[in-house]
Amino acid sequence: MGCVANMSTTQTICQTAVPSLEFPGDTPAMATASATLPFATDLANNGTCDLYEHKDAARILLPLFYSIIFVIGVLGNGLALTVIIKNRKKMNSTTIYSTNLVVSDILFTTALPTRIAYYALGFNWPFGEVFCKITALVFYINIYAAVNFMTCLSIDRFIAVVHPLCTKIRRVRCATYICCFVWFLVLGQTLPLLTHQMSHNEGNMTTCMEYPNFEKIIEHLPWILLGACLLGYVIPLDIILFCYIKISCKLCQAAKENPLAEKSGTNKKAINTIIFIIVVFVICLTPYHLAIIVQMIKKLVLPDDISCTDQQIFQRTLHYTVFLMNLNCCFDPFIYFFACRGYKSTIMKILRRQGSISLSSAVRTAPDESSRDIRDTQLSPLSTSFNGKALNAT
Repeated sequence: MGCVANMSTTQTICQTAVPSLEFPGDTPAMATASATLPFATDLANNGTCDLYEHKDAARILLPLFYSIIFVIGVLGNGLALTVIIKNRKKMNSTTIYSTNLVVSDILFTTALPTRIAYYALGFNWPFGEVFCKITALVFYINIYAAVNFMTCLSIDRFIAVVHPLCTKIRRVRCATYICCFVWFLVLGQTLPLLTHQMSHNEGNMTTCMEYPNFEKIIEHLPWILLGACLLGYVIPLDIILFCYIKISCKLCQAAKENPLAEKSGTNKKAINTIIFIIVVFVICLTPYHLAIIVQMIKKLVLPDDISCTDQQIFQRTLHYTVFLMNLNCCFDPFIYFFACRGYKSTIMKILRRQGSISLSSAVRTAPDESSRDIRDTQLSPLSTSFNGKALNAT
């Protein structure tokens, strides 16, 4: 070690020779760069890498996106729940699954205002650890409940078309038991989150429900997330695609045997429901799970080759793919439109009733205003003549 005194600042600067990093043909500058590169990688891995460098753009875009989800989710799912309540005497297995799906979405929208505030404050959570755990729990319950109930709807449509004689599994009581099992499964997957700390102090801000927070407290996180993707995305998507293929084959076969069967309302409803569920999976769920799978495999195969830039890209990708995943809250009312009998007609009745109420109130107001105008015009000449007579008298 050689030390050089800096006279202007009265400090001592020490330089350390690193022979193992210097080759015979290297210049001192190259040797210094070689020694600096591993140090920069260590800094990135030790937490000095700024994973929230995109917060200036995110604090504008994410609150806007989630505000749209909140408004559409509340209106769409509220309307769906109104229709379901009005038709509660006509409950069947499809309506049971749809009801649980809408309850899950409405539960999720209750947690959105705090997330909107979190993103607007630049990834700063001001509501404490308890509320952070509650919002995290609601978030994951909604995602996995939605996936499971969409899978149940696909299987329900598959049985209705391909195995129409198997009516026992499509009874209301059986569907209710299946929904209870789904909720039990989802809660079993998500309740363990309450045992972990969801918020973390990042210096001048407190983050909540972020991937780096999980990475610090959960061992073998890549394997756990890959298992969650398998159970919560890959297997349900395979089941839904299987149902779609079988229904399509059955409809093609039925169309060849009887052309009138192609126009069956049950068949159309089944194929439209599953097509829309597949669209929701592709648009909402695929980007997030694909990003998780790629990053976790990279961490398992090449754990030392993940740079600070890679971590920043992954963190930014997560924030925007999670937004896409939460869009399912807005798309689910369209699933009710295709799946539930009488949904369209009930909505039209509600809108028609609201329109007639608005029209009748407008018609009622118009004669009142016109009669008031006529009365005013009739009174104005009388008042003028009266004033004229009064003036003449004076």
